[in-house]
Amino acid sequence: MRARQRWAAVAVAGGLVLLAGCTGGSSSSGQADGSSAPTSEAPAAQLAVSPTDGTADVSPTTPVQLAVTDGAIGEVTVTDAAGTVVPGAVAEAPADPAAPTTAAPGATTSVWTPTDPLAYGTTYTVDATATNADDAETDASTTFSTVTPASVTTPSIGPLDGTTVGVGMPIRVFFDQPVTDQAAVESHLLVTSSTPTDGRWNWVSSSEVHFRPSTYWPANTTVTLDADLYGVDTGDGIWGEKDRTVTFTVGEKHVSVADAGSHTLTVYDSDQVVQTYPMSAGSSENPTRNGAHVVLEKYEDITMDSSTFGLAVDAAGGYRTDVQYATRISNNGEFVHAAPWSVGQQGSSNVSHGCINLSTDRAQWFYDFSQPGDVVEVVNSIGPTLSPVDGDIYDWAIPWDQWVAGSALS
Repeated sequence: MRARQRWAAVAVAGGLVLLAGCTGGSSSSGQADGSSAPTSEAPAAQLAVSPTDGTADVSPTTPVQLAVTDGAIGEVTVTDAAGTVVPGAVAEAPADPAAPTTAAPGATTSVWTPTDPLAYGTTYTVDATATNADDAETDASTTFSTVTPASVTTPSIGPLDGTTVGVGMPIRVFFDQPVTDQAAVESHLLVTSSTPTDGRWNWVSSSEVHFRPSTYWPANTTVTLDADLYGVDTGDGIWGEKDRTVTFTVGEKHVSVADAGSHTLTVYDSDQVVQTYPMSAGSSENPTRNGAHVVLEKYEDITMDSSTFGLAVDAAGGYRTDVQYATRISNNGEFVHAAPWSVGQQGSSNVSHGCINLSTDRAQWFYDFSQPGDVVEVVNSIGPTLSPVDGDIYDWAIPWDQWVAGSALS
């Protein structure tokens, strides 16, 4: 038996550590005529590992890649700075002709994946082997360190996990600091739905991004957002703290049309008219905003106070009133609510401070019928259209081409 010997040749090419292994010295068996027969040895395996030795500030989600030419990957061990083995597994990476590579032509690439994500601010060492056809072994070792963030961020997400919402509720992702690299963040926000849509993201501000389809969500649809932001550089030294997954359900389609010109509220359930109510919208001094409003929350009893939008209670037109069955449809103070004091004007004129006034029994019915995410489309008001000054959700007032242009990836 010929003893196995290990040889290593190191070459740095294209950012990868490249090692070649070959077998030990050869011997020949004598022939009858005293000559020696030629021997053939397999090419030495070449092993390239990335990240390369000494690389710093690596994202903890950067894959550990191992490219082998003229051989097969063997044992791969990853340890931290304390020498503790990091659990993980090696699998062959799928071929991607478009992916950049500095591995030798014909190399087979494998990826080592940790059982749990690598940590920020940590040094890791990769020890790997590869063998050629003669079972000669090549060794490679590389040490790299992951980035230490200046700070980390975890966004808030709405709707909440496990909730049911109406067809008008967008997905909203709120960051506690402005996002400099919006494209990097957006590329890690994956939305899937049981009924496919053409939904797109739109950055409504530097720290808030929304997702909606071109028309309302299909009813009875399950939607999942995978916010895979751990290891993502959002810019200015701020990195994603963790991944989050939120799954919610879009319920029945409830769309109502509040016509300020005809003073009627028409309520649709799955495209069927179920109620037509006389109403009163905002007066000429306080007109209701036009556009698709989204139900945000409901109060069986609430005190409405004009000072919340800058008008003193004791000023002309000021008020402080206890109201029943209030369904909020924007964050500028607009509700659908009971207004027994304006029943005489409901169906004939607009006298409210911007809300949709109904009788108490009708407001109670609408309150019971509504869920967050339902839509109230206000039409024919003399007021302006919903806009950023009206709070969180004015999404459906933005034309689709403008919405798409608000994506960092458009």
